[in-house]
Amino acid sequence: MASLQELGAAALQRDPALRAIEFEHRWHDWGDLRRVAEAVQNALDASGIAPDAPVAFVPRNRPASIAALLGLIAQGRSIRMIYAFQSPVGIARDIERLQPAAVIADREDLSPEICDTLTHEGLPAVALEGMTAGTLPGFERARFVNQPTAPAEPQIEILTSGTTGPPKQFAISYRLLEQHFLASPLAKTQGDNPEASPPFLLFFPLGNISGIYSTLPMMMRGQRVVLLERFSVAGWRDHVVRYRPVHSGLPPSCVQLVLDADIPREDLSSIKTIGTGAAPLDPTVQAAFEDRYGIPILLSYGATEFAGPVAAMTPDLHAEWGRTKLGTVGRAMAGAQLRVVDPETGAALPPGAEGLLEVISPRIGPDWIRTSDIAMIDEDGFLFHRGRADGAIMRGGFKILPESVERALMLHPAISEAAVTGISDHRLGQVPAAAIRLKPGSAAPGTDELEAHLRRHVLATHIPVKWLFCNDIPRTPSLKADRPALRRLLEADP
Repeated sequence: MASLQELGAAALQRDPALRAIEFEHRWHDWGDLRRVAEAVQNALDASGIAPDAPVAFVPRNRPASIAALLGLIAQGRSIRMIYAFQSPVGIARDIERLQPAAVIADREDLSPEICDTLTHEGLPAVALEGMTAGTLPGFERARFVNQPTAPAEPQIEILTSGTTGPPKQFAISYRLLEQHFLASPLAKTQGDNPEASPPFLLFFPLGNISGIYSTLPMMMRGQRVVLLERFSVAGWRDHVVRYRPVHSGLPPSCVQLVLDADIPREDLSSIKTIGTGAAPLDPTVQAAFEDRYGIPILLSYGATEFAGPVAAMTPDLHAEWGRTKLGTVGRAMAGAQLRVVDPETGAALPPGAEGLLEVISPRIGPDWIRTSDIAMIDEDGFLFHRGRADGAIMRGGFKILPESVERALMLHPAISEAAVTGISDHRLGQVPAAAIRLKPGSAAPGTDELEAHLRRHVLATHIPVKWLFCNDIPRTPSLKADRPALRRLLEADP
């Protein structure tokens, strides 16, 4: 089997006239990608950094970033991913923390704060702009303050979302990517002829596990793709209507958005299944979507720390169990093992009991990995993800799971989406607060009505003390509800 580095190099040698990436309704061919990749490679070679030196990469969902990624892989570089969707101070802080030999970023992200860090650390920088790449003026050569240490083997480091504790950098080796990611089902769902198959839609951020997992197989096998800089229902619908894919995907938080958009059933008639993952999906939303469009939603469960999914719902499982197992993320995938344990004692719990999920991922090794996810495995082996233990709100002596309040709020006919978090309280420590997004055309219910609605479903201690109606919920780059951002928003709003 060819190595990841060899596959990256081979991809860049494809017929330059072949279409590769459609972005904002404009096609970029493999010749465009190769020119950007070679410009990045040449800039790094001229900067004086070692051939195996790790680089920091601040990708955006743009064709030049995918080209740069392929160029880095073709050189066998170790890549330390940094999210672009944060403040300049946050990016600068990540660069300083990760200690790379160079930085690659979009020109608009190379802010004065980041340039100050580059100067302080003596780092060269490569700027991406449109479909061009070149050294950032004044930062052509390395003048290291601290000599970067190269890993033992090439790897891509990704920031985790906190499944096994506080978010942290997690390294995925090229070797693991070769063995597991490039054999991904994603690479096989669009037919045997990648040039004739409908373009695959990419929308997950390139810097996280879902972005890598969906992008690399497509690029390595020459599958044409449509790239969205950020997910939007309009962009997703446009792809489906123009290219009529058989399989599609949606972030869990966007299933309700599709329902709210009232897309005609015939627009989605080509789709046989929709995959989703990365966060829980409310079972009532899943049922409403499947009833409206007749398309099975196949949930999955995974994490960066597992190097991908470990449980999934398949079309066959959905056909047999779909209606009786609404909300399940499926059964353990081949080689993976799942169990639910008591948070205090670590003892394995019986089917039907809720506790902390532990996972053995065959991609990582033979040991159980403790997560911060609350889960239940039923008597038929189906996994149900109930939320995060570390996201609990401690209201005095009462523990409140935000997901339980969110599920109850979603039962209100006017509410399209709800996100709940804890905000500071001088007496109780924390109290729950909620952000609400209404369905189109719905009037905002009063707080008395919302409280009365919730009292029919949850304990009085779970009733939010603060409400905020908004057009959209703050989201992470993975399109999950961004609870820290939501907390800041709610605490700042009088």
